[in-house]
Amino acid sequence: MMNKKFWTTVFTLTGAIIGAGILGLPYVFSKAGFILGLFWLIFLGLIIILVNLYLGEICLRVNEENYQLVGYARKYLGKWAEKIIFIAMMFGIYSPLIAYLIGEGQSFSQILPGNINPLFLGTGFWFVMTLLLKKGMRELRKVETYGSLAIVFIATIIFIYLAPTIKFSNFQQVHYNNFFLPFGVILFSLLGLVSIPELRREIKGQEKLLKKAIIIGTLIPIILYMFFSAVFVGVLGENVKEVATLSFSGVKGNLIALFGIFTMLTSYFVLSFSLRDMFRFDLRFSRSKTFFWVSLFPLLLYLVVSIFNLADFISILGIGGVVSGGLMGILILLINKKAKQMKERKPEYNIPINWLIISVVSIIFILGIIFEFLF
Repeated sequence: MMNKKFWTTVFTLTGAIIGAGILGLPYVFSKAGFILGLFWLIFLGLIIILVNLYLGEICLRVNEENYQLVGYARKYLGKWAEKIIFIAMMFGIYSPLIAYLIGEGQSFSQILPGNINPLFLGTGFWFVMTLLLKKGMRELRKVETYGSLAIVFIATIIFIYLAPTIKFSNFQQVHYNNFFLPFGVILFSLLGLVSIPELRREIKGQEKLLKKAIIIGTLIPIILYMFFSAVFVGVLGENVKEVATLSFSGVKGNLIALFGIFTMLTSYFVLSFSLRDMFRFDLRFSRSKTFFWVSLFPLLLYLVVSIFNLADFISILGIGGVVSGGLMGILILLINKKAKQMKERKPEYNIPINWLIISVVSIIFILGIIFEFLF
């Protein structure tokens, strides 16, 4: 029977997946063509559901419940895997932090008068966020759940508002030269792996429902992404900006841009708090060292990337997605296979795995990394 505990678990995963990555999806859908974008969303969505289920099974195979992803890598594969997972997680955090600073700067530049340089506004946003983080406003960590529910609600309102102006001819465009363009951004937008060990703890006593919770918790973002991308491509065709909410002008454009600002703000908070806790509690860094890596280092990266025009919002999300998602995905498959052999605890569900599955999924992730950097 599905109860409150089950749905809390579902929305924990949904909240971890849904973030500012949604703002980049309409752009890659428009440049590749909605049909190709939808193909990648469904294809990668199924792979991520499989990887999430493998990780959930790993969590159910241990007697202890305080492991995180890095801990599982160390337990089953050794320190080399722990280091790779750590690097992947760093890519998965720093990449979006830089992208969000870029996106916030562009968003505030659009809605504020005076044609202010986005670099200054992005830096100003960083300054305000740093002050809030420094004050230790831990209650704002709840923004992951409530913020994600707000994102779903507002995105639904935007869809209903814009749906009457959709032109179905815009869905017929297909650009095969951009076939791989959506890969990285879509993969990034589907990542919520680090939350799955928490699901194991949340659903304690009803572990048999974890499999269903993971499937539903991953499907909700996929469906939301499909409709959100459809409305922007349907209304604007190929004229979608990298930060989708900046694609409209006037009062309507400013209101939609505010949604983008809120979405990136909530994601920035969640990632920053997670990063701070990892450095302070897991790695035992001092306060000053933690402050550098959590606050100053992302700012330095943002300034270098922006001043020298090294990358844009989409490419940063794409690189973060393929490196973080690809490396973690491959290692989770290897961990799962090793965990099955050790038989520490009988899990409530068992997903078959073999070297063919590991090889095929790994090749897909590796090709995604290669094509993201090439194109």
